[in-house]
Amino acid sequence: MPTAAAPIISSVQKLVLYETRARYFLVGSNNAETKYRVLKIDRTEPKDLVIIDDRHVYTQQEVRELLGRLDLGNRTKMGQKGSSGLFRAVSAFGVVGFVRFLEGYYIVLITKRRKMADIGGHAIYKIEDTNMIYIPNDSVRVTHPDEARYLRIFQNVDLSSNFYFSYSYDLSHSLQYNLTVLRMPLEMLKSETTQNRQESFDIFEDEGLITQGGSGVFGICSEPYMKYVWNGELLDIIKNAVHRDWLLYIIHGFCGQSKLLIYGRPVYVTLIARRSSKFAGTRFLKRGANCEGDVANEVETEQILCDASVMSFTAGSYSSYVQVRGSVPLYWSQDISTMMPKPPITLDQADPFAHVAALHFDQMFQRFGSPIIILNLVKEREKRKHERILSEELVAAVTYLNQFLPPEHTIVYIPWDMAKYTKSKLCNVLDRLNVIAESVVKKTGFFVNRPDSYCSILRPDEKWNELGGCVIPTGRLQTGILRTNCVDCLDRTNTAQFMVGKCALAYQLYSLGLIDKPNLQFDTDAVRLFEELYEDHGDTLSLQYGGSQLVHRVKTYRKIAPWTQHSKDIMQTLSRYYSNAFSDADRQDSINLFLGVFHPTEGKPHLWELPTDFYLHHKNTMRLLPTRRSYTYWWTPEVIKHLPLPYDEVICAANLKKLIVKTFHKYEEEIDIHNEFFRPYELSSFDDTFCLAMTSSARDFMPKTVGIDPSPFTVRKPDETGKSVLGNKSNREEAVLQRKTAASAPPPPSEEAMSSSSEDDSGTDREEEGSVSQRSTPVKMTDSGDSAKVTENVAQPMKELYGINLSDGLSEEDFSIYSRFVQLGQSQHKQDKNSQQPCSRCSDGVIKLTPISAFSQDNIYEVQPPRVDRKSTDIFQAHIQASQGIMQPLGKEDASMYREYIRNRYL
Repeated sequence: MPTAAAPIISSVQKLVLYETRARYFLVGSNNAETKYRVLKIDRTEPKDLVIIDDRHVYTQQEVRELLGRLDLGNRTKMGQKGSSGLFRAVSAFGVVGFVRFLEGYYIVLITKRRKMADIGGHAIYKIEDTNMIYIPNDSVRVTHPDEARYLRIFQNVDLSSNFYFSYSYDLSHSLQYNLTVLRMPLEMLKSETTQNRQESFDIFEDEGLITQGGSGVFGICSEPYMKYVWNGELLDIIKNAVHRDWLLYIIHGFCGQSKLLIYGRPVYVTLIARRSSKFAGTRFLKRGANCEGDVANEVETEQILCDASVMSFTAGSYSSYVQVRGSVPLYWSQDISTMMPKPPITLDQADPFAHVAALHFDQMFQRFGSPIIILNLVKEREKRKHERILSEELVAAVTYLNQFLPPEHTIVYIPWDMAKYTKSKLCNVLDRLNVIAESVVKKTGFFVNRPDSYCSILRPDEKWNELGGCVIPTGRLQTGILRTNCVDCLDRTNTAQFMVGKCALAYQLYSLGLIDKPNLQFDTDAVRLFEELYEDHGDTLSLQYGGSQLVHRVKTYRKIAPWTQHSKDIMQTLSRYYSNAFSDADRQDSINLFLGVFHPTEGKPHLWELPTDFYLHHKNTMRLLPTRRSYTYWWTPEVIKHLPLPYDEVICAANLKKLIVKTFHKYEEEIDIHNEFFRPYELSSFDDTFCLAMTSSARDFMPKTVGIDPSPFTVRKPDETGKSVLGNKSNREEAVLQRKTAASAPPPPSEEAMSSSSEDDSGTDREEEGSVSQRSTPVKMTDSGDSAKVTENVAQPMKELYGINLSDGLSEEDFSIYSRFVQLGQSQHKQDKNSQQPCSRCSDGVIKLTPISAFSQDNIYEVQPPRVDRKSTDIFQAHIQASQGIMQPLGKEDASMYREYIRNRYL
């Protein structure tokens, strides 16, 4: 029986589209180019999509022979060498999907990608460029006059702007869900494997299955959470016709990663935002909720902390915290035809039994568990009733729903007029937010995949003991969620989420044993790095929904923003107003067409002829929906039964059906994340390594003079930081230039150095992965004056560099401390000798030391040496003998592994 579980890595990562007059042949291979799959797409059908997947795994030699036969069979004259019958159309890295308007189908391919983050060795890529190819050939094409207009509307959704995917990590789910699936009992996975084999339609599903005792690994692939998948409608037509490796699900939102160096120990801080594809749209055109409980501008933000020194999900240390933003779950809207900066808020429908809010919170109970905490930041006191309309209705809805819930799972409602506190000179907005954040994190807890460290037991903290969530033998689970909203869910919401994330980050660092107390202060390198991530996160989401970057930032609420920031805020406000008034309608049409909310149909009104899209998003206006839920028992019974745990993470029959489980040998490429990450078969360069190019606390935030405390948790003055408090990026460029000048290394890849598909005729594609982080800036050449400054920084005085002048003599106090230290060391040696000779007596005047505690595991005071097993000792001895010319004979397992490698690689 297999002894472990691992995520399945997609075997379709590099694609080449070959073209004949009658067919398209899409050849996909894994990253090592040892396994291939082939799709055949018919081009003779004018309006239907005919795709054939033979479900056979080819070797490189078999694919070359197949393409050679296709080339020979499609030439105009047999034996003619001048004209080829098989053309190489395009190279790609994934299939976004297939779409049809009024003519035939198009295929959308990813032609450029950029690595944006790394989680446990699983790479996350950003789409940089796509190619849309019409499938039917010209001889059967039936033209339509409106086809070109639909094509332009569809392409208005810029796929190169903040769309992300991964070949091995499920981006639609949280880290807690993905790791919980990997830790399911192996007995259940075994039964699920048997069931999958019996019900599977793929006759090659279990090819290569090895049942050697103790050498198998369960490969697990879960169904994506379709709410956060943006190409689900584009892949729906081929979902049941092709192998799952062809299906590449993408999310929309934000992804950023930075490196926090703690005395040389790398810790990756990752921020992932998933924008909902349900009821999606632009600012004033999508407000409130639809009839199914999906709200506008709903974004799930997850911050992930991992110790980068250990890559594996099973052996490494990982922690995450999730929070949500979204519009107020009511039927409300704003009329923009008046051309007012703040259109009046109107309630479109009366909902006395909070039916829409009930559907929305039932979804949240199922995905996140309890408690659900609502942080409402809209205004409560206004001269003219505007935002207060939403507060009053939301309070009434929550009060009604809470009276039927069990008392321990009621919805927590926290109203706080953030705008009012901002205007007050006596109140500190962030201090009040910090108090709210502490109470929220204590109620929900957070996820960590390792048990509490010994240091938390040795030195217990009051805040740590009050922490909520669910404690399990392997760590902690987050139960419940914070849902933050204002009117737009942009500026105020992003600042509130940053404060909650900052509080959770302190607990995450404490749980991994990196700080001694779960508390982080402003103006430290760690918080500045985290603040920059959240500002990029807020700017990106604001551009997607509102049409401009953030107007009010964290520095605005801290009241440390410079005077020039006010003019920038005015420009952002004007930009947002222009976007909302003139371009949001076109963007909304593009989103409706891309997500499949509107399907063009011959003989029916076109998309641009509709007076409103209200009927497209509210399905109850087009047909009668099933019977309404009970007005009192408004939740799903199975969900409420398992609270506070989220129902999606409970081990039950319904959730097991969402998993695809397959058994692999432990060395197979589909589950070998070490081989996938390090790629030993490729020639790599340190300058192109992603981990060196990402934002680093030591390079971009720490002061240049390390005589000051290099800890990222030390409070800095504005003139001490390696990067300006105001976020100016010129200092980062200078820091990168100094590092490169000192190392005499070639310049790093520019922003344009990203992985793109090659157009050569060979069977293999080589990518140039630009592992540049999203916030990195290219290095600029400086003049001789700047180089002189760099030289001056290298030759710094000893006092400034080390914080002490070593040539000065020791003071009397320091000398006495050192003498005492020597005496303690001598007494310890005396004790060791006495333990060997019990009869001997200690000399007079020497303190006898006895240990008062013994540590049983790793902690901040002691690290036990690793225990080396017999197998590792034999490997080391064989390595020593090999250096002396004494070679060991190969074992059966080594020989079989080598033969398997040669067969896959060359035969």
